[in-house]
Amino acid sequence: MGNMVIANIPKQISEYFKKDIPIVGQFILKMLIALIVYLILAKIIKWACRVLEKRLIKSAIPKETRTFLTSFSKVALHVIVIIVIAGQLGVKESSVMAILASAGIGIGLALQGGLSNLAAGVIIILAKPFVAGDYIIESVQSYEGTVKKIELYYTTLATFDNQMVVIPNSVLAGNTIINVTAMEERRLEIIFGIYYESNLQRAKEILFSILKADPGILQDRDINVFVEELGSDSVKIGFWAWVKNDDYYDIRWEINEKIKEAFDQGHIEICHTRLVSNVKVDEVKQESKE
Repeated sequence: MGNMVIANIPKQISEYFKKDIPIVGQFILKMLIALIVYLILAKIIKWACRVLEKRLIKSAIPKETRTFLTSFSKVALHVIVIIVIAGQLGVKESSVMAILASAGIGIGLALQGGLSNLAAGVIIILAKPFVAGDYIIESVQSYEGTVKKIELYYTTLATFDNQMVVIPNSVLAGNTIINVTAMEERRLEIIFGIYYESNLQRAKEILFSILKADPGILQDRDINVFVEELGSDSVKIGFWAWVKNDDYYDIRWEINEKIKEAFDQGHIEICHTRLVSNVKVDEVKQESKE
């Protein structure tokens, strides 16, 4: 019996090479062709997305919408290519769709954050709480910077010191956003303290004259100099005026310097921490005698 089994082994091997090897070879050949086709189509998709982006640039579509549409088109085209190639390999379209649906559910459960980022990206594109070029501040994590691009899942900011911050869209869509540059004009407000011994009216006159003489201050808007608070160690005074949004920080720094110089000339001392030593007179006399 054993001899018969051993004798049949060469025959089985021969039949395997005749029947199965060609099938395996055909499958490998199909896979190689499919891979080559996919790589070629991937190059075409990349080219098509570039063409689409150039066409969108020529139109009046905002930058963030162009970026979003380009990213979405790239993903959609890759999915279509995969479905077509799978069909050419003999997989039925219904089976492919079932696999994609199952995979979508599994991926959705595993990557709920990614789907929420995608949905938030759509909301940001449609609602437009900010657009590329705006300077925004996110309230919870205190992210802030100039919006560079809005993509499917993330928004990229450039900070004031030119660092790139990539923020999930769900964070921006789910929290309060301050759009600093949404308006052309911005109110400049500076408050500080002067000592009670200083001449209050003279200090207010100096502030008002600085604001009226500065070319960066919008003179057609209200200028207000006021006493904010009578503090425990100083009188809190300040002002608010209107400036162009793009000039906000330059003018703020310039005004601070002018206030310091003018107050020095006017003998008005800006409040700072004083170290006061309270020593009893009797103790001083006693120490002097010793």
